[in-house]
Amino acid sequence: MRDSSRWVGLVQQRRVEHRHQCGTKRILKTMGTIMQSLRSFDGPVWRILPQSFVDTPAKPARAPEGRFHHSGQIAAYASLSAEGASVAMQRYLGDRVARKLVPMWLKSDRVVDERDNRAASVIWQDIRANALRSPTWVFSDTARDAGAQAMLYSSRSRPELNHVVVFDPACLSFVGPETSFEP
Repeated sequence: MRDSSRWVGLVQQRRVEHRHQCGTKRILKTMGTIMQSLRSFDGPVWRILPQSFVDTPAKPARAPEGRFHHSGQIAAYASLSAEGASVAMQRYLGDRVARKLVPMWLKSDRVVDERDNRAASVIWQDIRANALRSPTWVFSDTARDAGAQAMLYSSRSRPELNHVVVFDPACLSFVGPETSFEP
């Protein structure tokens, strides 16, 4: 009896190890796919910032968490068009803060492209309001782990518009001039 229970314990342990190894292989395969899909981006982006932040336009978001950042991570959010930036800000305009549209330039050789991934564009705030982890963080965490400096994603409400989250704000430079933003 002891021998059979020892055998059962060994089989269970190997199953756990196998599951762990398979999970690790899946994660490494995903990381490998991301590493292979890192691309360069060299072009204009737009940020809509509170007027008081215009002097430091490459600074990351000040909120402790967002669609693609949490736990002290750095993230500067921008859009690939002025219209996209306006659409992205609609949810936040109730605060009546004066804002400026700031043209910038993003130059990076390590950008992940998640624009065809609708799961990266879900409404994350409602999920967090229920004390759950945002499902969008897995995309940015994986991109960061792969060494990405930024990640492209589609607008939730207007998928033809695109945004970018920049993990390394040194890749951003001011182009100007900033203009008043009127919603």
